[in-house]
This record gives sequence, C-alpha cells and structure tokens, in this order.
Amino acid sequence: MVDAPEPDDAAEPGTDIEALENEGDIAADYIEGLLDIADFDGDIDMDVEGDRALVSVVGATLDELIGERGEVLEALQELTRLAVHRTTGTRSRLMLDIGGYREQRRKALTRIGADAAEEVKKTGEVKPLAPMTPFERKVVHDAIAAAGLRSESEGEEPNRFVVVHPVD
Repeated sequence: MVDAPEPDDAAEPGTDIEALENEGDIAADYIEGLLDIADFDGDIDMDVEGDRALVSVVGATLDELIGERGEVLEALQELTRLAVHRTTGTRSRLMLDIGGYREQRRKALTRIGADAAEEVKKTGEVKPLAPMTPFERKVVHDAIAAAGLRSESEGEEPNRFVVVHPVD
C-alpha cells in the first residue's frame, strides 16, 4: 500500500515539489516490486523533506533489508536512486528508510556529534571519529555545527570520517 505524499512545509525555497513527488512515486513502485519479489511485507510512505524525496518502508520485521550497520539499506537506496535516474534522466538525492532505522540512527549520531563537540571544547584538541557513511557524517557535521564548532571529513570511502576542530 502506497500512501500519497502530503505537501511538506519544510521544503526548501525553489524546490520542485512535483518532481520530488514523482521521484517518490517511481521509488515506491521500485521498492514495492522488490518487496514482492523477496516476499516481504511492508507499507510504503512517501514524503518530501527539505530538497529530497523520502520513501519509508514500515510494517513487518525488515531487519534483513537494513543489514548490519545499515549496509543493505544503503545498497537498496543506491539501487532505488538508479531506478529513479533511469526513469527521469536526473540524478536523485532520494532518501530511503526502512523500519525507522535512519531516524533512530540520526538520534544516536546527533548524540555522538554533540558529545564529541563537548569533549573538544573541554580539551581544545582535534578529535577524529570512526568511519561513517555519507548520511552519518552529515548528521554528525550538523550536530557539531549546532554546538558551535567546525568539522570536516577526511579519508577515502569507505573509511571516510569526521574530524572535530576546536574554535580557532
């Protein structure tokens, strides 16, 4: 079952909501097909968040579609983005969530970023964090910026990591 997207007040100015809703529709159809092939149950919700389409699979136990540390989810997101690109001809920034994993992970990463910022404020020393996915690094960068510090990503994928810097 696919729920129709509702307009999002958080959409960025200049964002083409209709195009993002179209991306969400294409992605939902693709994910629904994968769920059918794999014989998984789940409902699909679509929304527009900021400047990207958000497609969420909710319902039954879907741990197999998340994988350890979200690796399967990341792969499914990339496949879904490719399916959208193939249909629209435009690169998609679509976000896929399964079973609320990304929201739970976002909360944990925000805490990690805030804790690292506090430590750097106390010690005045640069602090490198563990390697993270692009999604994880973005959340940590946002938390560090909210704490008033600067951070940057270093290293090469898949071992790219966030480094927290004290105030200059």
